[in-house]
Amino acid sequence: MHILDPLLHTIPPLAVYALVGLVIGLESMGVPLPGEVTLITAALLSAQHVHTKWGVISPWGVAIGAISGAIIGDSIGYLIGRRGGRPLLAWLGRKFPKHFGPDQLVKAEEAFTKWGMWAVFVGRFIALLRILAGPLAGALRMPYGKFLTANASGGILWAGGTTAVIYTLGVVAEKWLSNFSWIALVVAVVFGLATTALLRRRTSRNKDEVVSAK
Repeated sequence: MHILDPLLHTIPPLAVYALVGLVIGLESMGVPLPGEVTLITAALLSAQHVHTKWGVISPWGVAIGAISGAIIGDSIGYLIGRRGGRPLLAWLGRKFPKHFGPDQLVKAEEAFTKWGMWAVFVGRFIALLRILAGPLAGALRMPYGKFLTANASGGILWAGGTTAVIYTLGVVAEKWLSNFSWIALVVAVVFGLATTALLRRRTSRNKDEVVSAK
């Protein structure tokens, strides 16, 4: 029995893949959205082997959707940042002070200045840099070839790796939960036998003590 809402069984797999790609793509463009949460949720859906009217949600589809969203979204964010420059970052800071405030931008810019394209690669695994990587790389005039290399490799490793790990953990958890009743029964039997043996041992010891006392 799945722990998921029955309504999820009516969602086409392609819609799940598209939603994952869209949310991660918008996040990579600079819009503060829960891309990682969306990816993890979709990977768990695939691990639960949810059957819909249109088929089963596949971890491969989730991973491909996430990778596509990450690479395309980051590239669009790069182009936006390259055209908008620092005025765009200042505008974003006023609109989203929590994510694009002066402190966040200073930290991100320091990381880009120090690490270059590695900041784009590693940034895929860090929430703040995941949102800022594309626009900031464009605003700082990073060569697009270097940016695309770091963006693609980071996106593939982050999206593919996250999907694989969550899918594997989800499958293991589902098997464990499905066998929970049997595990509980075994534990109860073992506990009962151990308790019975302990009581018998104590009773026997008390009888011996009474006999010796007489």
